[in-house]
Amino acid sequence: MRIVIAGGHGQIALRLERLLAARGDEVAGIIRKAEQADDLREAGAEPVVLDLESASVDEVAERLRGADAAVFAAGAGPGSGVARKDTVDKAAAILFADAAVKAGVRRFVIVSSMGADPRHQGDEIFDVYLRAKGEADAYVRGVDALDWTVLRPGQLTDDAGTGLVRLEARTGRGPIPRDDVAAVLAELVDTSATAGLTLELISGSAPVSVAVKSVAGN
Repeated sequence: MRIVIAGGHGQIALRLERLLAARGDEVAGIIRKAEQADDLREAGAEPVVLDLESASVDEVAERLRGADAAVFAAGAGPGSGVARKDTVDKAAAILFADAAVKAGVRRFVIVSSMGADPRHQGDEIFDVYLRAKGEADAYVRGVDALDWTVLRPGQLTDDAGTGLVRLEARTGRGPIPRDDVAAVLAELVDTSATAGLTLELISGSAPVSVAVKSVAGN
């Protein structure tokens, strides 16, 4: 498969790129800064320098053409202000979805957040973040031309992955190592039977492949 990842230098994205490259997939990661390119090459991914906050749908679609799947793993990051929650967490996700449609890429996985909700109340930065992620999810779920899956991890940690997760429509809150989020994403891009599902993810007792097959209905 050829898989294009938005937010290619993110902590989850770099882990995902390593996993996909190791299993023989062709991976491209969209990054904002050229100086991040070597990290992607080291992970086995082709770096694509493109700023999703200023790019057009056509420009992004050009980078997606020929891909089998698109993964939106970009984020404004914890140090960013309110404005970038809107331009990255929401607008860039919508742009990436529209570009996937234009490029004819049906399989689309978006990394969201537990608690994401377009109706979330509050004015703190985290409130704005959850609302932006919720609005992005709602948009993607309304695009009929995409075989979308929304993944909502719990509290992200840098602990070593265990390969054991709980993946369900509702899991309740809990931590999850970024290693395990990447492992689940690698399975999801390959499992189109999870299209149309919004899934929460925390650490649990099921091996990743078993958890994904379970929600896929096999």
